[in-house]
Amino acid sequence: MHRDNQPARDGIQFRDAVIADADQIAALVNSAYRGDSSRQGWTTEADLLQGNRIHAVEVRELIQADDSLILLCLQGEEIIGCVHLQKTGDAAYLGMFVVQPGLQGNGIGKHFMHTAEVRAQRCWGVDKIWMTVISVRQELIAYYERRGYVRTGRFKPFPSDNGKEIMLVEHLQFEEMEKILPALPAIAG
Repeated sequence: MHRDNQPARDGIQFRDAVIADADQIAALVNSAYRGDSSRQGWTTEADLLQGNRIHAVEVRELIQADDSLILLCLQGEEIIGCVHLQKTGDAAYLGMFVVQPGLQGNGIGKHFMHTAEVRAQRCWGVDKIWMTVISVRQELIAYYERRGYVRTGRFKPFPSDNGKEIMLVEHLQFEEMEKILPALPAIAG
């Protein structure tokens, strides 16, 4: 068993997602970013975008892809968070980072993000992790900056016609952020 699958503080545990988790993951991601349920947390994009952020078939593809995994955050048996990690060259991409809206603001995200960073380092030996954030999400950018991520000044347009989302605000774009990861302590054998 991978060390990250061991119980964490306060009954929080982590494990890699399996295909059978895809429907739950898609529902969690969509509830945290879109619609009225997302307004319980501060990660909502409901004023920016309408429609599903992801479908279960896309989640299954991410789980099955090479150098890709979805790490789950669980409280008991309940999936309360997820994050997608993917090796990209000498770094790892971190995306689809979600904590259940009603549980946000309790320190779970901070602990979960650190666990995801360590998981990427141990899995792929990377020393840098990066993400994209919708550039108008200043509170989210500030959250990631408090976690050691820096703005790179690189932007790319938000896909205006991806078949599942409708932009409610014009000219959305992604801003790239990155973090150099501290060296991991050696694991005693």
